[in-house]
Amino acid sequence: MAKKRKSKVSEAEPGLSLKERLAEKRRVMLARKAAVNFISMSTMISIVVGLALFAVGGIKGAGGGFAGVLTLMLSFKFPWQALHAFMIYMPFGGTITYATVGNNPLMQLAKDGMYIPALISIYQYCKQRDLSMMIPKLMKTPLMLLLVYCMLVLLFVNGSQQLSAAEVAMTTQKPLERPFFMGILGLKVLLGYVPLIPCAYYLMKKKQDVYNFMRITVVVVIICCGLAFVQYMMLKTGRCKGTEGTGAELFKASLDARCFVGGALLYTPEQGVIRLPGTFVAPWQWGWYLISSAFTTFAVTFFDRNLVWKIIGGIGMLMTIIMAVICGQRIALMLVPVMIVIQLFTTGQIANLRRFVPIGIGLAGAIMVAMASNPAVVQERLDSAVGRWNASPPDAFIREQFETVVRGASLLGKGLGRATNSARAMGDTQLIETYYPKVMYEIGPIGTVLFVVLVTSLTIACFRAFRSVKDKNIRGYGAVLWTFVLVISYNTYYYPLDVDPVAVYYWFFAGIALKLPELDRLEPVPVEDPKAKKKKRKR
Repeated sequence: MAKKRKSKVSEAEPGLSLKERLAEKRRVMLARKAAVNFISMSTMISIVVGLALFAVGGIKGAGGGFAGVLTLMLSFKFPWQALHAFMIYMPFGGTITYATVGNNPLMQLAKDGMYIPALISIYQYCKQRDLSMMIPKLMKTPLMLLLVYCMLVLLFVNGSQQLSAAEVAMTTQKPLERPFFMGILGLKVLLGYVPLIPCAYYLMKKKQDVYNFMRITVVVVIICCGLAFVQYMMLKTGRCKGTEGTGAELFKASLDARCFVGGALLYTPEQGVIRLPGTFVAPWQWGWYLISSAFTTFAVTFFDRNLVWKIIGGIGMLMTIIMAVICGQRIALMLVPVMIVIQLFTTGQIANLRRFVPIGIGLAGAIMVAMASNPAVVQERLDSAVGRWNASPPDAFIREQFETVVRGASLLGKGLGRATNSARAMGDTQLIETYYPKVMYEIGPIGTVLFVVLVTSLTIACFRAFRSVKDKNIRGYGAVLWTFVLVISYNTYYYPLDVDPVAVYYWFFAGIALKLPELDRLEPVPVEDPKAKKKKRKR
């Protein structure tokens, strides 16, 4: 046993002497001890803050203070782990919010308690090592131009609205608005997660980090889909009451109908209307999470190098498709299968019959069994989707939104945050349900063009990155991530770039895609000797 252990150490660290190995072991022990000491100190400080807040806010105030301070301190000290926690927390954020403090707007920003301290720490890390935070270089000029332009909108549009806010409140008898703070929040929603690109870029230090991250993402998808299925069964069996009321109330998602996980839901099957939120705050967020999951599960299913994880990825993809049918979100029902088909072409898997056919047959068989066991549900969802399409075709809906915005457009827009749902606490906001009309409403036609140039430069950079990768599996991951960036960059139906999870995934996945060429260079695929291949065949 001792010989085996010794041989393993020597294999793992072939270039290190005994003295160097002992020094490395001592360094690891010291780092572990320092981490434990910091966690202990952070916990004690958080307890003191929680006790201080107990007198003001009771149990909830104490718990919130404890969790908030602890999260901020640990995220700053351990930024790379905080990024993983941030990405894992996000799909469960709605469930945690409503299960603990209820409908509290501040809790919607709780995830930033992990993101912002980690971002500050990573910025310091890059500054110390002379590493650039401007990734990719192609995006530098468009980003700077858009940022300067948005600052002008914030100063001249939101600023002028702020100066006249008191007068407007007196004239209209409405609550006093805070347009400048609305603009800051609107800017945060528009560009606040762009720094996730360098964060993700430096988080991926080797190829295995990419595999591990995508595997974690798929596990989260499976857990979320499982919880959402339990939610559906509790509603179907009567364990949860569903939507109650009369008239229009039967067709609106409500927190009063909340069941098991997530937030507001709509469940009136007798009216043919079901909109489940899954683990998210609202049903449409769950729909877009399922659409994004069609990419992550596809990547693991087809490009993970471990067979077990390929199977787990396939399970995740199957659950995503089933939940797209069950949840009642027509956008998910239509786009999840479409995104899977698109990826078959963009990743080249449609031509790889040996790999594609078995997975395709397995998925198709499982879906057919599920459809055969619930034909009424499937038929109702299909009828609902077709009916909605006929009543309001997406192209006509988008054109109508553009025409409405263009008619009242101004050069600099109406102000940052003026059509951002999360900024409604700062004043009146306009509901615009398509993304680029919403951007045009806020920052005008010039700002919209600058934003399109920004996302186009990012899309081109991601395309160039994955095309330069030689490792087939990593190249496949790059193709999937590029396809996701491409689809979301030019999508204008609803506004997923404004709200979790797509608002975060978009920039984070781009950062991973941009890092792949460097990982491929650092860990090149070994070239197999053709003579060795022939010898193997002869044997």
